[in-house]
Amino acid sequence: MPPRLPLRQRCLRLHYLQQQTSFTPSHLRSYAVATASARLNYASTSSHSQRSAPAPPIINYPSTQPPSYKPPEFRKSQLLRQYASLLRSTPLILLFQHNNFKSTEWVGVRRELTLALRKVDASRAEEGFADPAGGLADGIKLQTIQTGIFEAALKITEYFDPIKDTYEPSSPGEPKLTHTLSRAAHEAAANRKLTHALAPLLSGPLVLLTFPAVSPQHLRAALSILSPSQPSFPAPTRRANPGYHDPAVQNGVSKLLLLGARVEGRVFDAEGTRWVGGIEGGIDGLRAQLVGMLQGVGAGLTGVLEGAGRSLYFTLEGRREMLEEDTKKGEGEGEGKTEGG
Repeated sequence: MPPRLPLRQRCLRLHYLQQQTSFTPSHLRSYAVATASARLNYASTSSHSQRSAPAPPIINYPSTQPPSYKPPEFRKSQLLRQYASLLRSTPLILLFQHNNFKSTEWVGVRRELTLALRKVDASRAEEGFADPAGGLADGIKLQTIQTGIFEAALKITEYFDPIKDTYEPSSPGEPKLTHTLSRAAHEAAANRKLTHALAPLLSGPLVLLTFPAVSPQHLRAALSILSPSQPSFPAPTRRANPGYHDPAVQNGVSKLLLLGARVEGRVFDAEGTRWVGGIEGGIDGLRAQLVGMLQGVGAGLTGVLEGAGRSLYFTLEGRREMLEEDTKKGEGEGEGKTEGG
């Protein structure tokens, strides 16, 4: 049992507690007066708009993970985000249609594609081109896609403007969201009136070949592996690359059909894609051709202007000589008449 306090100590303790917790009428009166004066001061200093304005909403989600119209935990939502990011960041995309690819065929085709692209990186490094560290071969990817989700991501990328198409919330506390999984982006993708030039190609199982930069040389090497054609894009010979002629690789290549490409936001068909891959010297060669054309136009314009100036000069000189001859003839005739008279 706990030790008992003596009677005198308990009495003193109770008396001390009563003194600390007891309130006299004067204390209560002063507390009421102070409370009323505080309320009057608040009513006189605060305006009606300040008292009636609702409190700002409390954001109960992290800034890096805003709420979504579509559940982000679903695989389709993550694929939509992935495809939209791919379309925004990739300048060159090739579309192929495939048919019942096997795993061994995928492995063989990817292996030969990587080898061909790395050879291009090595040759460009020897020529002194300023490519990223390691080249472009490791950044070029071949992957299958979900066609319907890719079409929705394409509409969001092309037609959704986060500034103009912001969804107006129905309640004051609801935030305005503009990310790929927001309601505004969903409404932009659900609009069936919006069509894209790639829409006719988005049917059936598709494969994407994505490039981190526009390089006609790498594009030529990829087309020589995935869609060879004579004479611009010949397939590797058996002596130069025997692995390309393995049955698994040949079966996989035969199941790929080039549909088109998306280059810097513009859509090209199969022929246009081959034209981009056939640019001699790549982007640098195209720039050299453009500079040559501009120089030729400048030289031609200079020649035209100089020719016009020369013709005017010769015309004036001829006219001056004619006037001088007429003047000399007139002076000779006048002298003859004077002598005869």
